[in-house]
Amino acid sequence: MLPEAVLTDPNGLALDDLTRTRSWAELADRAIRAGRLFREDYGIGPGGHVAMVMGNRVEFLELVLGALLSGVWLTPINWHLTAEEAAYIVSDSESQLVIADPEFETVTRAAAGDLPVLVAGDELDAALAATSNAPFEGEGEAGGAMLYTSGTTGRPKGVKRAATSTIASQVHLTRATGPIIGLDGGGPHLVTGPLYHAAPLGYAFIDLHCGAPLVIMPRWDERQALQLIDERRVHNSHLVPTMFVRLLRLPDKDRTSFDGSSLRTVLHGAAPVSVPVKTRMIEWWGPVLLEYWGASEGGVVTIVGSQDWLEHPGTVGRAVPSYEVFAADPEGNRLAAGEVGTLWCHNTLTDKVFEYHNAPEKTAGAFLEPGTYTIGDIGRVDEDGWVYLADRAANMIISGGVNIYPAEIEQVLVEHPAVLDAGVFGIPDEEWGESVKGAVELADGYPPSPDLEADILSFAREHLAGYKVPRSIDFEETLPRYPTGKLYTRLLRDKYWQGTDRAI
Repeated sequence: MLPEAVLTDPNGLALDDLTRTRSWAELADRAIRAGRLFREDYGIGPGGHVAMVMGNRVEFLELVLGALLSGVWLTPINWHLTAEEAAYIVSDSESQLVIADPEFETVTRAAAGDLPVLVAGDELDAALAATSNAPFEGEGEAGGAMLYTSGTTGRPKGVKRAATSTIASQVHLTRATGPIIGLDGGGPHLVTGPLYHAAPLGYAFIDLHCGAPLVIMPRWDERQALQLIDERRVHNSHLVPTMFVRLLRLPDKDRTSFDGSSLRTVLHGAAPVSVPVKTRMIEWWGPVLLEYWGASEGGVVTIVGSQDWLEHPGTVGRAVPSYEVFAADPEGNRLAAGEVGTLWCHNTLTDKVFEYHNAPEKTAGAFLEPGTYTIGDIGRVDEDGWVYLADRAANMIISGGVNIYPAEIEQVLVEHPAVLDAGVFGIPDEEWGESVKGAVELADGYPPSPDLEADILSFAREHLAGYKVPRSIDFEETLPRYPTGKLYTRLLRDKYWQGTDRAI
């Protein structure tokens, strides 16, 4: 039920967040105690929920593993969110306990309301030491992480991936996934992104179960990443295209002194990457880049290695063995090879791939038929099965690998007294992939000016996490809308995408 290294190398390094370390034996003991803490100290049984606002610390992985063992759903919350935004997730997830990083304790307590809050560090350590370390049986009900993603309504929704019925079967599935996506546990895994995101957490968790110790960066720093890869002889990692851009912008002396010979797999996805940027990374790091396409809902759907990508530049890969991908018209009819339409993902192993927590209508709306769902992307599949993305149906913005949803931002902007109507969309950004752009129609009596733009943006910062706030605002006489009221976003965004080699 636990990584085999717990038995084969109990004193070896399992986790290192560059401040704290855990051996495999310590990880196992603390994970079991975390599960017992949920069950016995807080009375949270299988199927119950816990939330946490936690940075990239060793406790993050211990608690996720504890949730798996105890049958609990653990929801990591993005620590960039405001207390109001975090409180919604705590409430919607029906959490009975909230765990806080000391760095984010104030926001966490505000979000938790009357719920108990347990703070990592001395308080959590004491609680774990005082609880039982009785092992969990492999046939017990498995838990897991329930991450939140946003939809077209702008409100986040919890994603419950299909879980196998027992702890033992869930661990077996996790280990079996590793080789499919290049994670073999053969050496250290460098965690470069925030663990509250599905990809950094998921890939780290898989590699950990395959036997890889985790080196956890508290924050991304390109020079430190190169240093850690060489010093720790890192085998595997996950990056997003923004990190590629920053790495490529380093001075020649930093790039030429990097060895990188230990690298085996560098997964990347979560955001569009330009062909020139990826080509330069492959030229520098060699054929270790492994691109994927997927989402929190269903995990990895397609994958492509460096050599295949060079032969099919721009592709996000072909379907992994458990999936089929096809494009369809608005009525759900399959399109011929090469035709552009909504991309549908058919899981060949299960009819119930995921569900949205307490939102059966949203769950049903994501599926064309049992086991076949869309994540809202538009694209094509060629005759050889290579998948290419063209656009996003819901106009979601992906900036630096982070999903940003315009509807949520628009709802805040229109609360400003000067704003009559608002639209939000992504525009090209060399470093971030996309950046957030706002367009507003002003109410009578409010002439456009730089001061008014600054005031609207300041208002947005009071109600939204910083990464969601538009970088700038265009003042429009009238925002284009369909008769149904839906914003015709293309009329606003297309002028910014002219002359680029991509549409997202």
